[in-house]
Amino acid sequence: MTVDTGKTVAVFGGSGFIGRYVVQALARRGHRIRVACRRPDLAYHLQPNGNMGQIMPIQANLRYPWSVERAVESADHVINLVGILAESGKQRFDALQADGARLVAEAARGVGAGVTQISAIGVAADGDTAYGRSKALGEAAVFETIPNATVIRPSIVFGAEDQFFNRFADMARFSPFLPLIGGGHTRFQPVYVGDVAEAIAATVDGAVPGGRLYELGGPEVLTFREMMEEMLRIIGRRRRLLTIPFGAAGGMASVMRYLPGAPLTPDQVRQLRHDNVVSDAAEAEGRTLAAFGIRGRTLEAVLPTYLVRFRPQGQFTQPQPQAGGLGREESDEQR
Repeated sequence: MTVDTGKTVAVFGGSGFIGRYVVQALARRGHRIRVACRRPDLAYHLQPNGNMGQIMPIQANLRYPWSVERAVESADHVINLVGILAESGKQRFDALQADGARLVAEAARGVGAGVTQISAIGVAADGDTAYGRSKALGEAAVFETIPNATVIRPSIVFGAEDQFFNRFADMARFSPFLPLIGGGHTRFQPVYVGDVAEAIAATVDGAVPGGRLYELGGPEVLTFREMMEEMLRIIGRRRRLLTIPFGAAGGMASVMRYLPGAPLTPDQVRQLRHDNVVSDAAEAEGRTLAAFGIRGRTLEAVLPTYLVRFRPQGQFTQPQPQAGGLGREESDEQR
């Protein structure tokens, strides 16, 4: 049981991957949570994370201002987690990540609520990806509307429900190779979803100064290749790591973008040309996980807790220390 703080927090996109952890973190703090999403029926699984009536799903769509205003009514703080990796149908980058962010901020301003906007490391208004440009425009819109807002930029986020390690581990069950776009040299700073959620929840309580942009990365900086090797080691499988040049990957993505689920898009290929790590400026100014008093968890500490199902005999398979070694040697031959 938790003590009711009397504070209401509206969480847009709360039924998603990061959202479920944010809702848990807020519930532990005793806040009342309004989970705003397009399909409230897909958020009912969150209710057991709090006391009776503490977590309430509500229908909201960032393309309909009236639904956003209804969702933030009487809220003390608003968290916007809404984001997409690929466009489909009416779900467009600008509509959700730029215009949608402004709409949420304006609605929050109307009720006097604080705002925490979730973005991504490396986005820029003049960048070469539609995803990054729309995210950056969303950040600017939020600060323009509420100068004291907080923007959180995480690197690649991993956890039990992620669509990164789970996808490649599942692919390793059947495919003799795993693709490395551009040779897999792009650097990332993977951050555990639970750590990101705690940081987001802390902004509601004013744990860090507002009006700032925080970049969240884990304790390790790894290349795409190194992350694949670590994943293979943990699931105890040997697979070739096949280099796919950026040009060829872009051509493949031009076709794959039209497949169900858009497994790869040209925009995503362009994103992989840029490192995704905490900037030197953020480190120097203390705008990182350390500002929240959080010590990030490593891949080695977390991946085995949910990738065990991809081992040849599941939990009964003992991981081999050199399971990723073959992938490293053979991928070098593919260069």
